[in-house]
Amino acid sequence: MPAQNLTCLSCGTVNRVPQERLSAKPKCGTCGQPLNPPKVKEIDASVLGKASKRDQIPLLVDFWAPWCGPCRMMAPEFSKAATQLGTAIRFAKINTEAFPAVSQRHNIRGIPTMALFKNGKEIARQSGAMRADQITAWVKSHS
Repeated sequence: MPAQNLTCLSCGTVNRVPQERLSAKPKCGTCGQPLNPPKVKEIDASVLGKASKRDQIPLLVDFWAPWCGPCRMMAPEFSKAATQLGTAIRFAKINTEAFPAVSQRHNIRGIPTMALFKNGKEIARQSGAMRADQITAWVKSHS
């Protein structure tokens, strides 16, 4: 079976994981962190750049900022959706205030904005706060 590219959302190392091992809670070969835990991981611009271009498992990224009320309201719902979808989708957040060039590079016009990446491409985008069930339904409709 073919291997899947998975960028470690902790250290940024690209790992090749055999498809049959994806459900066995694979860990990064460099830092030992889980590669596809069913939870949200805060990432930086470098990790986003690698994961959005190299990973074959869908990556859902929440572009947010600490001062944004709707972003703060959506954060627990985003976490619930990560738990609901398990390891089939990886969930990440990037602080657009800490990494303003990311907003420009990805043409983010409002926050919160979610972008779904797979196989090196953005395949869907949604702006505005959503509940966990809405996030889950939206992701399933696009992946």
